[in-house]
Amino acid sequence: MPGTVFNIQRFSLFDGPGVRTVVFLKGCPLHCIWCHNPEGLSMERQIMYNADRCIGCGACVEVCEPGCHIIKDGFHIYDRSRCIGCGKCAEVCYSLALTAEGSYMTVDDVMDTVLRDAGVYRDSGGGMTLSGGEPLMQGAFAIELMKAAKENGLHTCIETSGFGSAEVLTEIASYTDLFLLDYKVTGDEAHKKLCGVPQTPILHNLDLLDRLGASIVLRCPLIPDINGTTEHMEGIAKTALSHPGSIKEIHIEPYHRLGISKAAQLGMKPTYEADVPDKTIVQSFADKLQQMCGDKVKVIIN
Repeated sequence: MPGTVFNIQRFSLFDGPGVRTVVFLKGCPLHCIWCHNPEGLSMERQIMYNADRCIGCGACVEVCEPGCHIIKDGFHIYDRSRCIGCGKCAEVCYSLALTAEGSYMTVDDVMDTVLRDAGVYRDSGGGMTLSGGEPLMQGAFAIELMKAAKENGLHTCIETSGFGSAEVLTEIASYTDLFLLDYKVTGDEAHKKLCGVPQTPILHNLDLLDRLGASIVLRCPLIPDINGTTEHMEGIAKTALSHPGSIKEIHIEPYHRLGISKAAQLGMKPTYEADVPDKTIVQSFADKLQQMCGDKVKVIIN
């Protein structure tokens, strides 16, 4: 069973315990206005073009059958409307100005890469993490990946918005050691406006994971002018304290700007831009949240 993968990142230190390999699956039902991985939104293969890297060699022109690429007066013009996502241009791009985001891979293909570092996982307490996009969108493929990882004795994590099929979530939970579950915005109206879907189905799935005895880290992106409010802080605390058996930690993840340049390289217009929040603002938010949660939940700034 093949799936669509847009990156496999080895030696990660921020996606679960120990040293990990993170497998990024394409496709996401959410459309957060501050999205950090816009290349993970679509299920289709996409071409990213970084004009600053282009040397105008014309190699892409020679291999592109639909005629997406033109060199005119020494400048490279890329017509996305013609693109079929074949990726041939990226294969011959010497300067890596063109890259193909999205490869069709089998479970064995992915595990061949993941298991290269089995010794590192063993020594560090690490393992494999599924991320995205939203891994639950490729539910059957995600389940088989997690199952294969467990069969090979690996610790498993999944980074998820929690928005997806309860049936998929129930099955994948049996192969998952730790859920890194997003808590983005408090309230259905705000969540739908800013993330494209309501929050209630996510909270229902959180309740489900709690009943299944899952271990959860609540991951909370902090964008001060959007969710840096007392109401949101109280929402996080209430959620954590109402699931004391499953939610072990809260991680605060300050907004960063990496998604802006990636969106531009995909031919997309960024839907949100702001400065990176000051460290004092982030620390103040974390301190106040810690006071609300007491010692039951550990608050960490990533």
